Amino acid sequence: MKLSNTIKAISMAAITSVSMATFAADVAPTSPQLSVQLWSVKDAVAADFEGTLKQLKAMGFDGVEFAGNFGGYEKDPKGLKAFLEKTGLKASGAHVHFDKLSPENFDATVAFYQAIDCKYLIIPMDNRAATPEGAKQVAADLDAVQKKLAAHGMHTGYHNHTVEMLGEMGKTPWDVIGTNTKSDVIMQQDVGWTEVAGKDPIAFIKAYPGRTITTHYKASAPAEGNTEHPIIGQDTTDWKALIEANKTYGGTLWLVVEQESYPKDMSPMQSVEASLKGLQKVIADMK
Repeated sequence: MKLSNTIKAISMAAITSVSMATFAADVAPTSPQLSVQLWSVKDAVAADFEGTLKQLKAMGFDGVEFAGNFGGYEKDPKGLKAFLEKTGLKASGAHVHFDKLSPENFDATVAFYQAIDCKYLIIPMDNRAATPEGAKQVAADLDAVQKKLAAHGMHTGYHNHTVEMLGEMGKTPWDVIGTNTKSDVIMQQDVGWTEVAGKDPIAFIKAYPGRTITTHYKASAPAEGNTEHPIIGQDTTDWKALIEANKTYGGTLWLVVEQESYPKDMSPMQSVEASLKGLQKVIADMK
């Protein structure tokens, strides 16, 4: 079944329940929602989990991407789900290392994320992916995990840093992962790190159509010598072209703001809010 014949029938209210089986080269336009990777404000999350998520909702975020901290809900996913619903937030995804998806941990991990209606479990990094040879091993592991997750209506994927994007286009570790995994494995591109590697993030979106289901929007990555302004909209990225590519080629359902660099006069929370407002202005200007 082609994506164009299925996604039009799916309402935005149910956007996070879109089946990965609909992702294909024939990509229909999407209207991505806005999320935030909680690692961006990890200290605030650790100090006041509920209060921080309420502030993020008040800023205008539709969802949050988890990074291993669940406050007082670590062993209470039903309570966490109730809190998210009361707050008006969705779980756009989570960063989950391979060890949490190992045979001995798989069932518990799946049960937790199913309980909070979190379908996208992304591997945040793997040192093996620094080389094309290691990336093949990562790809094999991703496919194996995805085969198991599919039975639960869930999906895994991989998130890049700089090393996965180095090398000749088409032969980078990122390309090795993309070409050696099935199309139901998410390619969660972090555009900030892609640009640090000197690559065009749009080229990677187009190379793997329908697979950039969630993507990290980062103006500045904390790389040595990187002088890019850290607030979205105050930097040099062509966000309009990027958003258009995500919507028309990527099959993107979630644009996830991630802040790892902060202006000297702004807290992480203030920086995240500024990046959100910058992104919202770009989106408004496109209408």
